[in-house]
Amino acid sequence: MRRVVVTGIGIVAPNGIGREAFSEAIVEGRSGVSPIEGFDTSGLSIKIAGQVKGFDPLPYLGEHRKSAKLMSRAVGFAVGAAGLAVNDSGIDKNKLDPTRFGVCMGTGITPIDLAELAKPIANATNADGDFDVARFTRDQASSIFPLWLLRLLPNMAASHLSIIHQAMGPNNTVVTACAAGTQAVGEAFRLIRRGDSDIMLAGGCDSRIDPLMLVAYDAMKACSSSTRPPAEVSRPFDGERDGFVIGEGAAVLVLESLQHAKRRRAKIYAEVTGYGSSFDAYGITRPEPTGKGAALSMTNAMREARIDAADIDYINAHGTSTRLNDLMETAAVKRVFGHRAAKIPMSSQKSMVGHLIGASGALEAAATALSLERGVIPPTINHVTPDPACDLDYVPNQAREKPMRRAISNSFGFGGQNATLVMARC
Repeated sequence: MRRVVVTGIGIVAPNGIGREAFSEAIVEGRSGVSPIEGFDTSGLSIKIAGQVKGFDPLPYLGEHRKSAKLMSRAVGFAVGAAGLAVNDSGIDKNKLDPTRFGVCMGTGITPIDLAELAKPIANATNADGDFDVARFTRDQASSIFPLWLLRLLPNMAASHLSIIHQAMGPNNTVVTACAAGTQAVGEAFRLIRRGDSDIMLAGGCDSRIDPLMLVAYDAMKACSSSTRPPAEVSRPFDGERDGFVIGEGAAVLVLESLQHAKRRRAKIYAEVTGYGSSFDAYGITRPEPTGKGAALSMTNAMREARIDAADIDYINAHGTSTRLNDLMETAAVKRVFGHRAAKIPMSSQKSMVGHLIGASGALEAAATALSLERGVIPPTINHVTPDPACDLDYVPNQAREKPMRRAISNSFGFGGQNATLVMARC
């Protein structure tokens, strides 16, 4: 089994575009949450989000600029994050074997562009207000952009990245809700470890700050309806948390075998040493309250890394700012680490960017690698009111300098999907 390292990091996040900007923001505790722009939220209780502002994917498309019209907003973020990661890694693609270069991306739902479909659907609605399928297919379908479906397919991020970077090796897409980004990095790690690839672009992308998506989240009562200032609403593990804040963005890591990285004298941020996954088998919208499934994910990852609970110096938490998930994650950490649980620093970047769903795990894996490399733990901001049931060290409000050897990054998703990465300073 080959060793696998992180040699490039690309980030498009609500509080920073690029590795340095993002790293500086999370260490300073700077939030990227703001009032939603682009559409009227007056009919919704959700009025804030972690939005990416001022980003243009065109500079990262090279000779493939015409493909932009085939991309969803999330795919555009992925293109940018991958371009930044490749540049950061110093890869010379002309010297790579393209058949040994692959892509694995996590993602989620791509919202349908309601504005694009509104007129054709309205024209196919009869006098009784019913949708007339025959009229739509006969008269209106031709008025829609003919390749619009390609913006919705979940494999498009991995496909576009492979075309742009001429990666002909393994190409996978993971769609496991909030665990997708972590699982994509984990599956890419295993592809390299077992010799199926030498180098992978691995990460996640998502964007669902969209009227239809927010109507759905509003109905589920999953998101916060707080009237606090936007930057103060996402408050993982805090006693006054009342739901997550939706976010968007992408993160891509360049993973490669240690031998391959050394041969080209690459900078190494961290080593991925283990990956675990599990399923709660409990409920679609509610996590298993005792943390059994999440604990199994962490235990499986540490087993693959050939370490035990005493070896972990930091936990990058899933930390959504929802009542039930934060309680479950706290219980799971206690289940795995026992008396050490209260002594291990544990923080959540979702306090600063919101919940990026399919991209969140990849962003947090990038943050974990940067923490290991720099010896600085980012804080959980907005942690003001203690919750007696959430009584661990959540690194409240201020970053902490701490030399670290090993860390884990957790993701726990809707449906009961769990995923954990173990990373080590290299």
